Amino acid sequence: MSSWFKRKEKGIVTPTEQKKETPDGLWYKCPECKTVATMAEHKRLLSTCGNCGHHDRIDAADYFEFLFDNHQYQELDADMHSADPLHFVDTKAYPQRVAATERSTGLKDAVRSAHGQMNGMGLVVAAMDFKFIGGSMGSVVGEKIARAIDYARQNRLPFLMISRSGGARMMEAGFSLMQMAKTSAKLALLSEAGLPYISLLTDPTTGGVTASFAMLGDFNIAEPGALIGFAGPRVIKETIGKDLPKGFQSAEFVLEHGFLDFIVDRKELKNKLTELLTMLKPVEVAAAEPATITG
Repeated sequence: MSSWFKRKEKGIVTPTEQKKETPDGLWYKCPECKTVATMAEHKRLLSTCGNCGHHDRIDAADYFEFLFDNHQYQELDADMHSADPLHFVDTKAYPQRVAATERSTGLKDAVRSAHGQMNGMGLVVAAMDFKFIGGSMGSVVGEKIARAIDYARQNRLPFLMISRSGGARMMEAGFSLMQMAKTSAKLALLSEAGLPYISLLTDPTTGGVTASFAMLGDFNIAEPGALIGFAGPRVIKETIGKDLPKGFQSAEFVLEHGFLDFIVDRKELKNKLTELLTMLKPVEVAAAEPATITG
């Protein structure tokens, strides 16, 4: 072996301050195609892969940032907190779990709502955060969505719901399930008012959220590759005792089977929504101002 590859001195230690390491947060590696890009480029592409199009999960605040013009929006009901009606305890008491999640995420609950301008058009948006107890739907989630719908009705604005959830929040049991009926009833009132409701399903949208407001849009749309379903694939496989088809419960599979209107890339979302709402505007005006019959 060449002497180049032999260490002559033993016990060489490099002081920590002299070690050269790449700082964290400079590079992004796609979990699907393994392509490496700078974090700046990844952020410019709205957390999607420039090679394969994989969509990373992003927070409600990120959606607000790129959907609303000039990053300007007014948040609704920002300080609403969960109560503990059932005094629920699993590995820790529910109030402790909520408090710990608030500290770790900086969020108050699993949904945020806001209103602002999107390409000059007024819009109310409610967006879910999966990192808050799996985006689970409790009383606060249902109430904030209901109030966002009320704001849209009162101000005659279209409503966009961005769902990302594991379903109902078990710590609130029946109170959580009641939110399915409450949000669905509010959406019926929005429909009666002739105002558009667009539901965007992102990865993952499952359980009681899928079974209620997420599938009630005038248009149900989704991001590419999003997991969309009611029960998880493992539960279904164990129940029916059969292997599931490839891509089962992906947005593409759900679209093919008629449960979605279209799939939209996140980078095109703002313009697609603008086109859709522009197309729906004459319908909304017609519904709001019925023609009078004379003669």
